[in-house]
Parts: sequence; C-alpha cells; structure tokens
Amino acid sequence: RLFAHWEAVASTHRVSLPPDMAGPIAQMARHSQAREPVPYESLSHHGKCEEAAYEERQYPAGKWACVTKGEPMYEQSISMSFMKLMRYICKENSVGCYLGMTIPVLSEIHLTKDETKLEREVVTAYYLPGEFQQNPPVPMDPEIHITERAPLRVITRVFYGMTTEETILREISLFWELLGSTDTVLRETYIVASYENPSIPQRRNEIWFICQA
Repeated sequence: RLFAHWEAVASTHRVSLPPDMAGPIAQMARHSQAREPVPYESLSHHGKCEEAAYEERQYPAGKWACVTKGEPMYEQSISMSFMKLMRYICKENSVGCYLGMTIPVLSEIHLTKDETKLEREVVTAYYLPGEFQQNPPVPMDPEIHITERAPLRVITRVFYGMTTEETILREISLFWELLGSTDTVLRETYIVASYENPSIPQRRNEIWFICQA
C-alpha cells in the first residue's frame, strides 16, 4: 500500500517509481520519527504572523551528498535525485547500513536572465548526519557527490504544499514584495528547503534567499 501511495505521488511528478524503491521507502517509513535537523543559528525574526514572517539564519560549513539533474520539469529533477539519495541513505553506501535522515533536503535553483523561469539544472542536497560528517560513507552511485559546502547565511520564509516551478516562482515573487528592494541577497540563485517527504500533500517547505558574501 505504501509503495502504491508513493507510486501515485511519483506519477504527479511525471516520473515512474522503480520496483527497487520498495525497500528504501519501507525503511524511510520505519524511521520517519527520527530525523536530525541540519544545525544553524537563528540571527533575527521579522513579522508578527507566520504568513508575513521571515527569519535570518547562519548555517555552518558541512558535508552534503549532492545530485545534479536537468530534467524537462523541476519536479522530475528533484524526484529522480531524491530517489538516488534515498538509496544512498538506506543501504547503497560504503558502510552498507541506514545512515539516518536529516532535514531539510535542499534544492538549489537558478532563474533565467529574465527571471521568468527556472534553469533546468537543479542540485538536490542531503546533509550528512553528525556522526558521518568527519568520515562520510562513499556512495555506490557515481552521480552522488559528497561536497563540503561553505558557511551559508540565508533569509528564509515558510510555505506549504507541492513544490513545482509555478509555486516556487510565486513564492520568490511574494518574498521579494515582502523584502522590498535590497542588494544584500542574490537575485539569480535560490534554495528550496523541504522538511517532509514528497508523499505528504501539505508539506512544509521554505524558500531561502542567499545573503551576499
């Protein structure tokens, strides 16, 4: 039943779910309560209600497992990348065991020059749990790269539901309206942070604006 549910979700993202995903899906479901948050320091909060609120945060340097995809649709890229990462997390790694889930999973996106569309290439990133930060297990999949990411300062805002090109562009636009004119953040690169698995319809996400170095 669980596989059929994920299969239905995958079809809304225009991808098919391979039979070998049954194991990772079952394992993720078993461990769904134990999810390690990516460490960060909250620097400031703005706005009184969540609808208008945003937060400035500092994330330390850390090691992430990353997959880059450039499928025709954003949802296809993140779905295919996340399936690869699930296999890595669940067993397909040099220690041969479940590594543990961390949240959020990040998708780094770029806007076209006219800022009306997303570039096709999306980097999906999973933060290595604390116990593996010093010595990350090696992925069996050559498309997964372990990357040391530099410290990151971001301004974040929550939104709920499916993440599609349409919803992301809308959230970026709403956030710019809220912030007003500023040159303290990047205009072409953004991050979508996902806190729940794709099978949850009203899942919690954040849009991250990246502060200039």
